[in-house]
Amino acid sequence: MIRILCYGSQLVGGVFSAKNSQSLLGKRLLLFSAQLSQCRITLRLFDDLSMLAYSTNYGLGATEKDALVRWMSILNNVADQLYYPCEHIAWAADADLIKTKSDKWWVLSTVLWGMSLLLSILRSIRLILILKKKVQKCQRAGSADSREEAFAHKATLRRQIRGEIFSILSSLADLSNAIHWMPPGFLWAGRFPPWLVGLMGTTSSLISLLHLSSSDQGACS
Repeated sequence: MIRILCYGSQLVGGVFSAKNSQSLLGKRLLLFSAQLSQCRITLRLFDDLSMLAYSTNYGLGATEKDALVRWMSILNNVADQLYYPCEHIAWAADADLIKTKSDKWWVLSTVLWGMSLLLSILRSIRLILILKKKVQKCQRAGSADSREEAFAHKATLRRQIRGEIFSILSSLADLSNAIHWMPPGFLWAGRFPPWLVGLMGTTSSLISLLHLSSSDQGACS
C-alpha cells in the first residue's frame, strides 16, 4: 500500500507539475511521494534477515528440476541479498551515520536491483516455455478419465503461465525505472519525468496486486 501511494502521488503530482510548474498541489504530492520513498527505504533496513531466511531455504535449488531455472533463481537470490546492505550503507551515508560517499552505493544497489529484475524476467520466460510444453502434453491425453484429469491440470498450468506473465510485466515496469536511476549515459538514465516514473511504479504495483489476487483465487478454487 505504501508503494502504491508513493508512486501514485508521484504520478499525479508529476502530471500537475508538467502542466503547470508552479502548481502547489503538484509540488506537495511530489514532496509526499519523496517522504514515502524515504519511509520505504527505512523499512527495508529490517528486510535482510527475512531475505536471508528465504535464500537459505531455497539453497542451491535441489528441488528445482530445470537447471536454468535453478541457477537463475540462485543468482536472483544473491543479487537481492547483496542489494539490502548496499542500500543500507547509502542510507547511512546520507544520514551522516558513517563517513563515506553515498553515490557509489546508491548506484551499486540500483545495479543489483536491475540485475535481480532481469534475472526474474528471464526466469519467468523459461518457466513459461516449460509450462507450455506441459500443456501440450495434457492435450495429448488418451482416455476419458485421463482427459478429465488433464483438463484440470491444464487449467492449473495456464493459471501458472498467467502468473508468470504478470511477473514479467511487473518486472519490466520496475526495470524501466531502475535504468532511469542508473548513471547518466546508460540507455535512458535520468530521462524520465516524475510522472513517468510514477506511472511505471504504479503499473508495477497494481500488476503485483492483481497477480496476488489471482493467485489467492486459484488457491481457493
